[in-house]
Amino acid sequence: MAPHLTRRRAAAAVLPAALLLPLAACGSDDSAKDAGTGKATGSPRVSLTVLAAASLTDVFKTAGAAYEAKNPGTRITFSFAGSQELIAQVRQGAPADALVTADTKSMDSVKADTAAPAVIARNRLVIATVEGNPHKIDELKDLGDPKLKVVLAAPEVPAGKYSQKILDAQKITVKPVSQEPNVRAVLSKVELGEADAGLVYKTDAASAPGKVDAVDIPDAQNAIARYPAAVLKQSGNTEAAAAFVAWLSSPEAQKILRDAGFQQP
Repeated sequence: MAPHLTRRRAAAAVLPAALLLPLAACGSDDSAKDAGTGKATGSPRVSLTVLAAASLTDVFKTAGAAYEAKNPGTRITFSFAGSQELIAQVRQGAPADALVTADTKSMDSVKADTAAPAVIARNRLVIATVEGNPHKIDELKDLGDPKLKVVLAAPEVPAGKYSQKILDAQKITVKPVSQEPNVRAVLSKVELGEADAGLVYKTDAASAPGKVDAVDIPDAQNAIARYPAAVLKQSGNTEAAAAFVAWLSSPEAQKILRDAGFQQP
């Protein structure tokens, strides 16, 4: 056979195999598989962005890792901020899949943009003081001492609203040295010694052991924060977002929340 015919037939045999390679790379599984373990090693099939209240920062990082371990095809990214900032992001059309606020009023304000919310946890306020409580702050009325540097969350922040509510109920006048955009910023001011005390959630104070002390506020003088979670209608992954929101009420997620100091819904 002529050499040039042999070369043509060889090329013809190789061509179909070459054309199959791109098709093999476009399989139905979006993640690459490790040859030895068979586990997914590439990008997740679904990426969710969850807008969450700042007071959920630590516990949601733990919860997110637990959910990803149980659902390896899903990756969750959290954006933490004061609830009022989260609401502004939703109204501006920020790309996100779910929303969790620190009060029901904030969630209700964007009900046209969400599916029906479900309360996943509750929280309560404590007085955070500089470590060792050098100013001997024992109760809520002590915050009225004009010599104390007290910091509060801003009035538009849920923690700020709760704080003002309980201070007003006890007829305690506090002139804060600053009003912060979220409750974690209040905690930070106390941690750094820039304030003598501040009103934060119990879980926030618990997240800073050895840095701040927490003074309990009696139930009769306290306020209860409720955390609703909802799927955002603008989500491009509503089924996956709904699955995550539903999981937040599961026994596994509720244990994570309780371990961090949150109360049951």
